[in-house]
Amino acid sequence: MSAMMKSIGSRTFPAGASSVSATIRSLSARAMSSSLDTKVLTAASVSPPIRNFEYAVRGALAIRAEELRNQLATHANGLPFSKITNCNIGNPQQLNQQPITFFRQVSALVEYPDLMTNPHAAHIFPQDAIARARKLLSEIGSVGAYSHSQGIPSIRKDVAAFIAERDGYPANPDDIFLTAGASPGVQLALQTIISHDKVGIMTPIPQYPLYSASITLFGGQLVPYNLNESQEWSLSVSALSESLAAARRKGIEVRALCVINPGNPTGQVLSFDNMKEIIKFVQKERLVLLADEVYQTNIYMPERLPFHSFKKVLKSLGPEYDSVELISFNSVSKGMIGECGRRGGYFECTGIDKSVKDLFYKVASVSLCPPVQGQVMVDLMVRPPVPGDASYESYKAEINTILESLKRRASKIAVALNALPGVTCNPAQGAMYLFPQIRLPPRAFSEAKSKNVQPDEMYCMELLNATGVCMIAGSGFGQEDGTWHFRTTFLPPEEEVDGFVERVGAFHRKFLEKYA
Repeated sequence: MSAMMKSIGSRTFPAGASSVSATIRSLSARAMSSSLDTKVLTAASVSPPIRNFEYAVRGALAIRAEELRNQLATHANGLPFSKITNCNIGNPQQLNQQPITFFRQVSALVEYPDLMTNPHAAHIFPQDAIARARKLLSEIGSVGAYSHSQGIPSIRKDVAAFIAERDGYPANPDDIFLTAGASPGVQLALQTIISHDKVGIMTPIPQYPLYSASITLFGGQLVPYNLNESQEWSLSVSALSESLAAARRKGIEVRALCVINPGNPTGQVLSFDNMKEIIKFVQKERLVLLADEVYQTNIYMPERLPFHSFKKVLKSLGPEYDSVELISFNSVSKGMIGECGRRGGYFECTGIDKSVKDLFYKVASVSLCPPVQGQVMVDLMVRPPVPGDASYESYKAEINTILESLKRRASKIAVALNALPGVTCNPAQGAMYLFPQIRLPPRAFSEAKSKNVQPDEMYCMELLNATGVCMIAGSGFGQEDGTWHFRTTFLPPEEEVDGFVERVGAFHRKFLEKYA
């Protein structure tokens, strides 16, 4: 054997292998140390859709609002306002909308059934609340247990009865899925529809960012169609046709049309005849219709523009439209209920193939079940007290008080916005929002460009920093090129509305002067 080689077992190493091995071990240790310093998960390494999607209502402005809220908690905060007013999202109880008493009473009793055996229970809870809680518990068992993945069967039956009474056409509990708010139902539908990266979803502009974010997240294509601001945010079939044709020319396989009625962020309510046109359009073009109807009780001009569900309009057209595929969404978060944190909602499938509903169930089962207290709130929403019940008069009074107050606040804020220079605002026919157009001075555009932000985003950020009012820039919802907007709720307490509009108005005038 060569003096330069050593044999160990069947492997041969050069002489001086011990020093070479030491060098290799040293290099390996350094490499391992370097790899340990580098995270497996970084913003650069995660799924691109996770990194790229945006959700404006919880974005930079909402984050800044929380920073200011924390700053306000310190004594020497140096801020020119004393509170944050969150108008960035439809979260009624955050802005002191009172919960419906009967709903909370039943929720308390199903959460802690021993309350019903307390000798003082009859003096605290009305008899119909106790009876309702007992019935729910007999059907549910414990609210701390998992339920059926599609939702508690008895509650789905109650939802079906509600839909049948609302629309005048039967509904099948097997076509109803209870969800943790409407959003997971929308996402489930979109995730199922988007099977490849050329699938398109027609979405209104402006739109609620749930849609743009989810379409990006699931790898689809957003196909925008513009609402007509000059005609109270109306939806025309000609705009739908133009949008669809343009997408198909690009090789996009358009599979679904999303309609938000009443509108978010625009507050329009569709007429019965307009809805018939939309249904005829989706049948002709073979599109699934996704009907976001979570604001169906937020109706402020019921004589001129009452709410009609797409299910009702579809069924009114007769059996020749039975081929239309419709998925309709509703939630406990909106309306006069405003129980956003309980996460309760449902969607109904009309004309959807059974094999697809089976897949919906399979995906729903991965999450085991929607929150049971959210399901309870759905049941209360669709089966509230009726005439003759002990709680009916108080329930009706609470609902009417909230509704009439929302009408007054919507009108007062719209009038105040329209009085500002360079601002035009359509009235709210429904929902919880106003979406005024703002005409900004020239220097605002150059200043926004220097900050690498959109002009309306800069406007909203300066508004927040000056007044504590958090609104969301129109660019987060989509808007016609060359126009700028912001979305505000009209949820601040009614006694605070005058001060609210004064602060916004004073800021607006200073902003125009600053960038004139």
